Amino acid sequence: MDSEDDMHDANDVESVDDDFYSGDTEDAPMDYYSDYDDVADDYFEDADDSDRIESRRPEQNFTILRELDIRQRQEDDITRVATVLSIPRVSASILLRHYNWSVSKVHDAWFADEDQVRKTVGLLDKPVFQNSNARELTCGICFETYPRARIESAACGHPYCYLCWAGYIGTSINDGPGCLVLRCPDPTCGASVGQDMINLLASDEDKEKYDRYLLRSYIEDNKKTKWCPAPGCEYAVTFDAGSGNYDVSCLCSYGFCWNCTEEAHRPVDCGTVSKWILKNSAESENMNWILANSKPCPKCKRPIEKNQGCMHMTCTPPCKFEFCWLCLGAWSDHGERTGGFYACNRYEAAKQEGVYDETERRREMAKNSLERYTHYYERWASNQSSRQKALADLHQMQTIHIEKLSDTQCQPESQLKFITEAWLQIVECRRVLKWTYAYGYYLPEHEHAKKQFFEYLQGEAESGLERLHQCAEKELQLFLSADGPSREFNDFRTKLAGLTSVTRNYFENLVRALENGLSDVDSNGAASSKATSSKNAAGSSKGRGGRGKATIRTSISSRMTDDNHWSCEHCTYANVRSAPTCQMCNQQRR
Repeated sequence: MDSEDDMHDANDVESVDDDFYSGDTEDAPMDYYSDYDDVADDYFEDADDSDRIESRRPEQNFTILRELDIRQRQEDDITRVATVLSIPRVSASILLRHYNWSVSKVHDAWFADEDQVRKTVGLLDKPVFQNSNARELTCGICFETYPRARIESAACGHPYCYLCWAGYIGTSINDGPGCLVLRCPDPTCGASVGQDMINLLASDEDKEKYDRYLLRSYIEDNKKTKWCPAPGCEYAVTFDAGSGNYDVSCLCSYGFCWNCTEEAHRPVDCGTVSKWILKNSAESENMNWILANSKPCPKCKRPIEKNQGCMHMTCTPPCKFEFCWLCLGAWSDHGERTGGFYACNRYEAAKQEGVYDETERRREMAKNSLERYTHYYERWASNQSSRQKALADLHQMQTIHIEKLSDTQCQPESQLKFITEAWLQIVECRRVLKWTYAYGYYLPEHEHAKKQFFEYLQGEAESGLERLHQCAEKELQLFLSADGPSREFNDFRTKLAGLTSVTRNYFENLVRALENGLSDVDSNGAASSKATSSKNAAGSSKGRGGRGKATIRTSISSRMTDDNHWSCEHCTYANVRSAPTCQMCNQQRR
């Protein structure tokens, strides 16, 4: 986590200025996206600074629970209910399971109608079956007679021998979590069988299973808790509603969405993610490929792909029908008069008459749909692969390279955290960038202004991330392979930390923009009134620590980070005052 000072330092770097990525200057000619540059500037820069700080470090609204934490919370809830209602802990546990471990629901129902609650959950005040005072009793299952010491009953009083109880309980536990609502074996009786009887009568193996079911029920039946969906992870998460952010990061390093339990997918909503995952796994794209690249055999209708130049097609056995690829007519009807092997006059004539218009239209639509889906899916998958590689590089950095770099550069590992933070940012940005392609795929085609603006923002994000990734991956290798300390390492530190901060700022604002549906771009391609008013007021002062801010392009070049540095308008890097060009991007100082 960044410190408070780091957060404010990051805040001082302009995060989304198009100058950072595109390199446009005030004197440069306006390109195709010039209008969107202004919208992007106003869109991101208009946010209040306090909002920015809050977005940098959002309050964590979830808690990760280990097994010990889960057991402790479970015991605490049982104790609270038992104390308030003055009932045994076993009865409190039965009540909580029935009301999905909600203490408030138990209290409300109990004080509203205690008798009805007792009847519903099987907590009897007095036995319904009165046993005689005889020394021996008859088991209600096997009908054998046993001494009283070998007979056990639930609250109802129905007598059963230890052996029958053990078989009944063991069978119920082996059937699954239903054993948590176990009732008396008598079909007419609804008395609950609590954990005290399980511990008394069940085998050690069955006790362990019952205990595991009870623990899992505390998570699975509780609406405020869920298991981490990562394979093999045994951590649980409790979530406090109130924030629009449903992203959860487990201690196992897996990030997921609390709402849908899919992997974390901001800025895309859960509905879009569901559609995208379904599309990736469905057969629809296979059918599109078949439509775009094959034709049905005129006889058996099986799809056939043309893999050679000749128009003479022969279907696979047992059909073996020979036909023309162009017109799908029988090959026996073709000869030199129809164009021979490489052309079909019948097809050309029929096409001019419009006979194949509908078929061609369908095939062309399928081909376009397939190409569009492939475009977005390839980039989605590519960023997923890059993220997996970045995770592996991060692990290697934390376990091997940091220690080596500390020895080589003669610096403590605590001063090399900027490298780990850069890789963590790369991993997060790859995830965000991956899901922007799913966002773009489902962006309505008719909203041209939003689509163009989105593609511009996405392109700038990709460019900035590649710059950070290259710096962390390629430039760091020079210092990893060095034999001793390097004078350039401090410059590298400043550069990597600066790129990390700027990239973080841009992606945080990008996520916020997409979650708001690019609301500052109207259907006609102009900025909304908010962006427009922001642009009109650009010359006015915006208070931030007493500093005024003029228009984006003019303020960046003139703003000094302190008395000894100047900020590059291209990449916002803080250069020493004496430097005539930017040490990061080599742009001339203006």
